[in-house]
Amino acid sequence: MSAYPKPLGDRILVKPLSREETTKSGIVLPDTAKERPQEGTVIAVGSGERLDSGELRPLDVKEGQRVLFAKYSGTEIKLESDEYLFLRESDVLAIVEE
Repeated sequence: MSAYPKPLGDRILVKPLSREETTKSGIVLPDTAKERPQEGTVIAVGSGERLDSGELRPLDVKEGQRVLFAKYSGTEIKLESDEYLFLRESDVLAIVEE
């Protein structure tokens, strides 16, 4: 898919890393037992946070960055066959430097 939905305000669109299919010991996990990913790649960012003064504060995260986010944060969406998360910038815990 070439076009992604544009997040509004301080929201970002993240493509989570794929979930683990097997444990380290080789046990295959069903979908219900898999851990929800907490790391992903930023696909699109909103225009920024609107402050009480009316100013627009640009977001710290940029498209293409890998980020860590809170475990149960965001709203899951499915576009075609891929899963994505809409998060607020405040749900992002860290930017992963490579």
